[in-house]
Amino acid sequence: MTQNCGQAMVKLLESYGVDTVFGIPGVHNLELYRGLAESPIRHVLSRHEQGAGFMADGYARTTGKAGVAFVITGPGVSNIATAIGQAFSDSIPMLVVSSVNESWSLGKGAGRLHESKEQLDFTRPVTALSARASSPSEAEQLIHQAFAIFSSARPRPVHIEVPLDILALPVTEMWTAKELPQRPAHLVELERALALVNSAKKPMIIAGGGAVVAAAELQQLAETIAAPVFTSVAAKGVLPSTHSLLAGSLLCVEPGWQMIAEADCVIAVGTELADTDFWRDRIEISANLIRIDVDPEKMTGIYPAKVAMVADSVITLRALNNQLAVREKAAAEERVRQLRAALQDNLPLMYQSHQQVLAAIRDGLSPATVISTDMTQLAYSGNIFYSVEQPNKWLHPTGYGTLGYALPSAIGAAIGEPLPVVVLVGDGGLQYTINELATAAEYLSEQSFIVLMWNNSRLGQIWDDMELRNIEPVAVAMHNPDFELLARGYHFGYQKISQMSEIAATLQRLQAESGCWFVELDANALEQRD
Repeated sequence: MTQNCGQAMVKLLESYGVDTVFGIPGVHNLELYRGLAESPIRHVLSRHEQGAGFMADGYARTTGKAGVAFVITGPGVSNIATAIGQAFSDSIPMLVVSSVNESWSLGKGAGRLHESKEQLDFTRPVTALSARASSPSEAEQLIHQAFAIFSSARPRPVHIEVPLDILALPVTEMWTAKELPQRPAHLVELERALALVNSAKKPMIIAGGGAVVAAAELQQLAETIAAPVFTSVAAKGVLPSTHSLLAGSLLCVEPGWQMIAEADCVIAVGTELADTDFWRDRIEISANLIRIDVDPEKMTGIYPAKVAMVADSVITLRALNNQLAVREKAAAEERVRQLRAALQDNLPLMYQSHQQVLAAIRDGLSPATVISTDMTQLAYSGNIFYSVEQPNKWLHPTGYGTLGYALPSAIGAAIGEPLPVVVLVGDGGLQYTINELATAAEYLSEQSFIVLMWNNSRLGQIWDDMELRNIEPVAVAMHNPDFELLARGYHFGYQKISQMSEIAATLQRLQAESGCWFVELDANALEQRD
């Protein structure tokens, strides 16, 4: 069978189980689309390459598989770079395949279409691997390498670029997937870890995104050693919301910092312990710190590990659970109750009203709902207060913190899993990627897909930050479009909510009807402030 490199690459992706590609066809990636035309892989047409990247991100978070995007040379790569950066920061497996100008022209400044001085420089800082395939065989090997990274290392994005002339070269052999390496299972520090846990009086667990795959093992460990469990935003749902040992996503508030400071042993599983988890430069961890992570770089730095276990979280937690005795957990449960009570003391009015809004939203949604959020104040409150029962139900752009994430990420999540999906977004963030409403209407009309927009006609967080620093608010008030006309123009149904009592009932009704809906929350009517 005659095929070219572009076609062979698509078939190789098939053999790795890829079933969906997000992207935009252009004159520079047509040979990849020649392969897609012959493939069972579903292609989802985004309206911008950044949207394609965020869709691949949301798809990866909900399915656990690599999100894949195809883009063109030059602007396609630079447009998707922001989404790659978000996936890099949040450890999301993403494969971006792009074209690049013909091999003979690279580095010559010949003025070719979409030419840049060095295209890989767009993506090198935000990828685990960014490389050019100078031959079809190199393209094959780079795809193998990408999936090996996803399966065995910290699952960060990979960018592979292929010159136009290489994409068109013939390939005679059939490329197929290779057996993938697994994450490390090195347990050489197991005995030291067991000794520290067994001697601890107040053990504590901090779970990050790397612990999501080990949710059952993590819960067993917490119950065995009577340890409260804090989660990063990425790990929300690793314990059910009603679990008596769940301290929750309270790493960013004073009562949480105080409780962690009181621990004598902290087990950090799959977490960077980053300042974007704590929202301060550092917190006090004077306890013996056990770190379990596939990334060896996490073992040193601001929070060096007393015991460093560079290993898969599932294997490591199972090994610990097999050798630990069950402890009485009443005292730990009481500490968690006190933490939750302390959180409510002197809570600002804004948080109080946000809690009410978030509770009403939760009451109106199916527990299976995936909520994709943006960098907006209601979502920041949701990071703390909104509870989910399973992992990967609350998607948030934590580390890179880019606006515009929520809508396209939600589309990718809905494409990946046929679940009800809600977009929790502000009026400012929505307008970064509002064009992707067209993608949602095209592909998700038979699913329950709700855009829930918090409209305060301002960049609310920045307005507040300016006032806090005695800066006269500048460039933070927004003249918004008529969102009803805009929503209907994109073939969305539309509702506006101005009363708290309307939220739950409206969401229940819309989820029952399915389809694409745009719900505008009047923040000025719903929110109280000091």
